[in-house]
Amino acid sequence: MLQALINRRRFFEFLAASPLLAGGDALAQVERLPDPSVWGPRTLDKLIASPREALDVFDFEPVMHKNVPPAHFGYMASGVDDNATLRANREGFQKFQLKPRRLVDVSVLDTRLDLFGQTYASPIVIAPTGSNRAFHEDGELAVARAAKAGNYLQMLSTVATTSIEDAIAARGRPVWFQLYPTDKWEVAEALARRAEKAGAETIVVTVDVLARQNWETFYRLARTDTRDCGACHGRDMKSFVQRKPNFDGVDLSGVTTTGATTLTWEFLKRLRGTVKTRLLIKGIMTAEDAHVAVDNGLDGIVVSNHGGRVDDSGRSTIDALPEILAAVGGRLPVLVDSGFRRGTDIAKALAMGARAVCVGRPYLWGLGAFGQAGVERALGILHGELRAVMMQVGAPSLKQLVPAMVRPI
Repeated sequence: MLQALINRRRFFEFLAASPLLAGGDALAQVERLPDPSVWGPRTLDKLIASPREALDVFDFEPVMHKNVPPAHFGYMASGVDDNATLRANREGFQKFQLKPRRLVDVSVLDTRLDLFGQTYASPIVIAPTGSNRAFHEDGELAVARAAKAGNYLQMLSTVATTSIEDAIAARGRPVWFQLYPTDKWEVAEALARRAEKAGAETIVVTVDVLARQNWETFYRLARTDTRDCGACHGRDMKSFVQRKPNFDGVDLSGVTTTGATTLTWEFLKRLRGTVKTRLLIKGIMTAEDAHVAVDNGLDGIVVSNHGGRVDDSGRSTIDALPEILAAVGGRLPVLVDSGFRRGTDIAKALAMGARAVCVGRPYLWGLGAFGQAGVERALGILHGELRAVMMQVGAPSLKQLVPAMVRPI
């Protein structure tokens, strides 16, 4: 945001010095600029005061920044290393164009998502994000209630500050459970069995957390936070996860990471024999791994780079999506997350062949800004933008969003 303000100032300095504006028709010259945002820029001195005022999901982010402590905001915002993958997730969408179609009756739109025998109002899925009470006192319960209000599919993180039982109760229907396997089988087994017993019909195993991340943005903002973070969040990994409700009653001796460097396909086979839930794998970014996932009988894939938080490969999920869809060949559903901020982003992924799109940071911005109402509004904005795009490309239903409607540049 600061850089945008600097760029704006430099732009007006350039205009003032330009010989093009030396004559008396300066306003006419400026009006011919291709980007009208110079007249209505987003500025930090005029934040929205209610969810209703938000024009897009980005309007919530500076309000969240104002509301939550620096370390908490940094934890949410950070990518890894110099944020190359985080930026690539956004820039990747510019490599694809949508092809508008006309004279199609789009007076009635069907945005319902049918997945594993369940129907939801939207193909927008609430991605799992940890420690939501760091952003608002109601945390994941506010998110679950927003999911209920809009009938969205919700995934709950292993390191949520709400238990899977309470999330399902607040949502009013099954919530998917995202599993961090840790480096102990017994812990993964206990978490999976608890989720199954609670009524989570689907477990999504995250496989991309391998090394300790260098979250530079988080660490720099944490240095400005005067609170003793360890008092609330623990001094090490064991004390950190002990504070998370889903780990209640689990023996955490020897646990050093929520991810697992020893994780292999054998783990998934063992988990398949342990619980009767559906199993999806989250963190796939190549056709090679997608082939193996199909061969191992997984029920679905979530194409994900963890929102740019676990590696700095520089590869966006929208770039990886086509080759993974080709490898799967329709044999199982493919979902995708990371970097989705606009209805056009979502429409591109759906047209390519993704069954659903998971969003994370946008609803966290809403949560940190206004609680449940902010989550509802952020998700509603994305859904409304998607509906508008469906009209423009001539797709009255999700099934009519097809590959011919999107082209690489």
